[in-house]
Amino acid sequence: MADPSTYRPRPGEIPDSPGVYRFRDPHGRVIYVGKAKSLRSRLGSYFQNLAALHPRTQQMVTTASSVEWTVVGTEVESLALEYAWIKEFDPRFNVKYRDDKSYPFLAVTMGEAIPRVQVMRGAKRKGTRYFGPYSHAWAIRETVDLLLRVFPIRSCSAGVFRRAERTGRPCLLGYIDKCAAPCVGRISPEDHRALAEDFCAFMAGDTGPYVRRLEREMSQASAELDFERAARLRDDLAALRRVVEKNTVVLPDGTSADVFAMASDELEASVQVFHVRDGRVRGQRGWITERVEEMTDAELVERLLQQVYGEAVTAQGDDPDASAVPREVIVPVLPEDLRQLHTWLSGLRGANVSIRVAQRGDKRALAETVRHNAEQALALHKTRRAGDLTARSQALVDLQEHLGLAESPLRIECYDISHTQGTEQVGSMVVFEDGLPRRSEYRHFIVRGENGEGARDDTEAMYEVLSRRFRRYLTDPAGSGDKDDDGVPPEGAALAGGEVSAVTTPERKRFAYPPNLVVVDGGAPQVAAARRAMADLGVRDVALVGLAKRLEEVWVPGEDFPLVLPRTSDGLFLLQRVRDEAHRFAIAHHRKRRGKGMTRSALDSVPGLGPSRQSALLKAFSSVRAIRAATPQEIAGVGGIGPKLAASIAESLRTGAGEADPAPARS
Repeated sequence: MADPSTYRPRPGEIPDSPGVYRFRDPHGRVIYVGKAKSLRSRLGSYFQNLAALHPRTQQMVTTASSVEWTVVGTEVESLALEYAWIKEFDPRFNVKYRDDKSYPFLAVTMGEAIPRVQVMRGAKRKGTRYFGPYSHAWAIRETVDLLLRVFPIRSCSAGVFRRAERTGRPCLLGYIDKCAAPCVGRISPEDHRALAEDFCAFMAGDTGPYVRRLEREMSQASAELDFERAARLRDDLAALRRVVEKNTVVLPDGTSADVFAMASDELEASVQVFHVRDGRVRGQRGWITERVEEMTDAELVERLLQQVYGEAVTAQGDDPDASAVPREVIVPVLPEDLRQLHTWLSGLRGANVSIRVAQRGDKRALAETVRHNAEQALALHKTRRAGDLTARSQALVDLQEHLGLAESPLRIECYDISHTQGTEQVGSMVVFEDGLPRRSEYRHFIVRGENGEGARDDTEAMYEVLSRRFRRYLTDPAGSGDKDDDGVPPEGAALAGGEVSAVTTPERKRFAYPPNLVVVDGGAPQVAAARRAMADLGVRDVALVGLAKRLEEVWVPGEDFPLVLPRTSDGLFLLQRVRDEAHRFAIAHHRKRRGKGMTRSALDSVPGLGPSRQSALLKAFSSVRAIRAATPQEIAGVGGIGPKLAASIAESLRTGAGEADPAPARS
């Protein structure tokens, strides 16, 4: 526990200007991000008598070991920078809204040359237009099936599309007129994109023009006695109307609003939103957050709007969907920085945005319905969460007691090795914090061995993986060294206790801080190898155990016999879950590498031939066999490969063992 006075900035160092600040722990990890109209006033409030601080604020300032800040020109800029930093660093002491379940969205990939409509879940991607969320994926498929009659845009996968391009024959949807078949040239890419834009406009709520257009065309076809076309247009019109009718009319036509409501207690808050477009509920979404920092409801609403609309606009990239930010945002309480939020949201939308509390009428009634949904979601979450939270806490206590640790292992890292009959070895590192997986910090290792051809066995591979992991931590404890993993130097980071005049480049998450407990998949040999790797680097303050699969025995370094935890122990269940996740992650990466083609293994053995040059060669020659048949002069014709390297490639491939069929992965 740190004393805040040890890192308190000197009087006069902190500017009396708007800005954003970050608290870091001793390992350089950002644990809290905040903004202030006056940095001097806000930061000074953290360094008063600890007894006067909120308990969670006390924990934050005693966990931190440094504070830094960035001065900005306006309060609106501080709002945007605070959101960007919270998204980048994921600080543990900041409020973060988590989806209370994984909602499916109807997505149109406008970033592709030939846009595709599909069901998507998870993180949003730039260049993709999203509609929803929907409660069930089948509801999206039903909607798409109806709309493809009128807007026959592509809905096939990339593999199906490429196969149709090669054969010159469309898939079934092309034959039944539910796809315009751009794969075989029935429609140009430009016309298909225009069709996709019409589809997106209809889904965004602009339904009137398309319904009226079909009505006119149907009447015209009937007047021209083209009854077959009139009947087809009649069916198309009925399909559009069924899609429109699926969305309940709750507000007058033309209303575009997001209606938020909140239910909370001292520990958690539940938020629900109804997305209303053209007077109809187009989607519903919910979030749950732990109140890890001292915040009023007004501040919670402000953070919520930052996250919701920041994510929505970021996902759209350089061409954001105007409907991502509606004309009206109805909230349960007005946020504290209402003027700044209004300016920010209006800038995102490109038009005025109203933020208000509904007082009467239909909007007030709808807000009450949303609030009821939030209350029900919070009650359900607490019922489900109680067992999980208790079990996680008990598991950490069990591990602390059984392993004789000084404190609960809040951060656990587990390592596993996967290979193909001793070759193509890869290592995996998974991270659990507070008993939950932290997938953003998972890592893979390509095991090279002493001679660059892989390790002799699993113990040597484990030694290499642990050595590389902790060597990176020891040589670059702040995670801000000269080069990160892809060789690109990080740019302009703010200095502790100082200020910078521009937004800093995002820092890469790396091996910047150690775990409390290392778990290796295996028994005494693997534990001994891991212990040797850590001892060689002087790492002595990190606990280490191994979990053997056969009898789920826990091996502790230096012990002749394993530790057998009770079969009902929550700590054992957590170790099993961590080990199984590392095993899954290693196997998944190994299969991915194998799926890209074991033919590249012949190229891997060529000195000086990296991944980018391998890709260039395979793109030029299509296969290793074709490269082997080429002359050094032909190989040198590929960009980035000189005559000397070309000769080395030709010689290595001709004297090598050739291409081998992949074998099953083992771990």
